[in-house]
Amino acid sequence: MDTPRADPLDFTGSVVVVTGGTRGVGAGIARAFLSHGATVVALGRHDPGAGSLPSVAVGGDPEAAAPRRRATFVGADVRDAEQAQAALAAVHEAHGRLDVLVNNAGGSPSVPAAEASPRLVAAIVNLNLLGPFYCAQAAYRHMNEQDGGGSIINISSVSGIRPSPGASAYGAAKAGLVSLTQTLAVEWAPRVRVNAVTAGLLDTGAGPEHYGGEEGLARVAATVPLGRMGTPEDIAGICLFLASPLSAYVTGANLVAHGGGEWPAYLTAAAGDPAPG
Repeated sequence: MDTPRADPLDFTGSVVVVTGGTRGVGAGIARAFLSHGATVVALGRHDPGAGSLPSVAVGGDPEAAAPRRRATFVGADVRDAEQAQAALAAVHEAHGRLDVLVNNAGGSPSVPAAEASPRLVAAIVNLNLLGPFYCAQAAYRHMNEQDGGGSIINISSVSGIRPSPGASAYGAAKAGLVSLTQTLAVEWAPRVRVNAVTAGLLDTGAGPEHYGGEEGLARVAATVPLGRMGTPEDIAGICLFLASPLSAYVTGANLVAHGGGEWPAYLTAAAGDPAPG
């Protein structure tokens, strides 16, 4: 909601849906909104159980064992338009409104473009582009009719703004998501704001395995000008801003959060150093 409030980051009374909100970046986003007072619903295909849903300690004490505020869960496959519509309708019916949708669900295995099967390509595009589209359509129906409108935030990737060998379909889908963001922002203004966050290299806990151990992770992190990879909390903070009245005049934007990008390959080659900084 963009209504004036004493603390622009106080989301008390707001209802926030985070797709893919049970783990990784999605869980970080869910926890951030929970800690700022929002009612949070994590939407996904697999219910992790109440004890595994994102939660925050009441009163802000991270060491507190109880009580805790937890996200709730609604099951849906966002790649299915009817399931997406039913899930968002269920959230609205349960809470009486829907203020923020964060389209976070996504991902892709690594596969060379020449070897990607039609079935795999379709699955990747469905998850990373069509799923957010379906959820946005469903959310808009509710946001457009309520006081205060709403905010939709699409989580994209640097794979959509630079070459991404091994992730061709994923990069193309994420590029399409930014384009979709810009168009929806124009079509749905002024009631609903639509923005994108293009995330750079992130450490979600699986980095060592993905990059060949801790040393590999450190080498990759050293290619980022800020000297580290991003975290779920980095992306969550941007989502708080984009959903808040602080960004009331921001729509159709693509906020790139990549720590300055990646160290240019030609400089690395010229220096003969795999991790200049």
